[in-house]
Amino acid sequence: MLILGVDPGLTRCGVGVIEAGASRRLSFVHVDVIRSKPEQPQDLRLLTIYNGLCAKFDRFIPDVVSIERVFAQENRSTVLGTAQVAGLAMLAAAQRGIPTALHTPSEVKLAITGNGMAPKAQVENMVMRILSLNEPPKPADAADALAQAICHALRPAGAIQGGEREEHLTAAQRQWAVAMQKARRGRGGIKRDM
Repeated sequence: MLILGVDPGLTRCGVGVIEAGASRRLSFVHVDVIRSKPEQPQDLRLLTIYNGLCAKFDRFIPDVVSIERVFAQENRSTVLGTAQVAGLAMLAAAQRGIPTALHTPSEVKLAITGNGMAPKAQVENMVMRILSLNEPPKPADAADALAQAICHALRPAGAIQGGEREEHLTAAQRQWAVAMQKARRGRGGIKRDM
C-alpha cells in the first residue's frame, strides 16, 4: 500500500510518501515541501499549494492520503491557513477517488514514539529509524509529512471513510488509475527519492 502523508501549511506544505509492505514493513518513497510565497495574495498561495498537491497525487497515485488533523492554536491566522490547506488536500484526494484519513499530532507522536507528547527531535529520529534514512528530512514539515504517513500505516483508524472511492471516478479515470497501479507494481515499485 502506498500512503501519502500531508503536513498542511500555507507557506510550507510537507508531502511524504511511504510504502507499507508485508508485516508492516515500511519503506521510504519520496519527501518534498510545496511552498507558496507569503507576499502573494492568499487565494494565489492556496492555488499554488493545491496545484502542487495535485501533481504529487497524480505522480504517486497513493492508495490513501493521511492528513494532519487541524486543531485550535493561539495564532488564528496560522490555524486558518493550515485548515484551508488540509481541506485542499482532502478535495484533491476526493477528486481522484483516494480515501483520506486524519490524525492529530498527538496520535502521530504516540504511534511513532510511544509518547503522545514526544518532542519534535524524537519524532524525527524515529522517522529516520523506521524508514532507514541517513538523515532527517528537512525542513521539519517534510519529516512531519512522513510521520503522518507512518502513523496511518501503524494506526489506520483515522480513515474518514474506508474502502475505495472509485464510484466518484469516470470510467476513463478508473481505467487510468488501474493502468498506473499495474505499471507501478510491474516496475517493482516506485523509484525512491529525497
